[in-house]
Amino acid sequence: MSEENPETSEPTSEPVSEAALRLAEAFVFAAAAPVSLRALGQILPEDCDVEAVVAALAARYAGRGVELVHVAGGVRFQTAPDLAPQLRRVIEVPRRLPRAAMETLAIIAYHQPVTRAEIEEIRGASLSQATMDALLEAGLIAPRGHKEAPGRPALWGTTAAFLAQFGLKDLGDLPRRADLLVEAPAPDGA
Repeated sequence: MSEENPETSEPTSEPVSEAALRLAEAFVFAAAAPVSLRALGQILPEDCDVEAVVAALAARYAGRGVELVHVAGGVRFQTAPDLAPQLRRVIEVPRRLPRAAMETLAIIAYHQPVTRAEIEEIRGASLSQATMDALLEAGLIAPRGHKEAPGRPALWGTTAAFLAQFGLKDLGDLPRRADLLVEAPAPDGA
């Protein structure tokens, strides 16, 4: 029975319609980037609970070869993590970014918005234009305005593509900087 409980005045959840599930599934599958719940809500019928549709779709795909995951403030389908090793044998893995680009990307992710001079100061090395171009071309960073300082240098930040590339829901999912620091081994006498 899906009636309201008169003692608690809480409606019981109604099952999600198959038509809403099919529409959401098609939209997420066809999208090139993670789909926000807001965008999903715009195509579903007005009386549809978007979160319930997403939960039902995630449950439907749980444990399958393709799963619905929350990344970059939205949802997308991606290969189940346990199948990745087998697929790497037949699917070409995208080229990795050079170490300088990864260092720069990490600095931007943790310190954004940040200027090029600030990146160079943190890295302790100059930053080549080729490194910035590689990150821009990959869509991992974007300008975020200008700093109110002499010369008004550009401020840089990460993009939704960065979140999607690294499987993050939002920047809060980044590991804490303290967790990334390697502690020096204690002296033998300690």
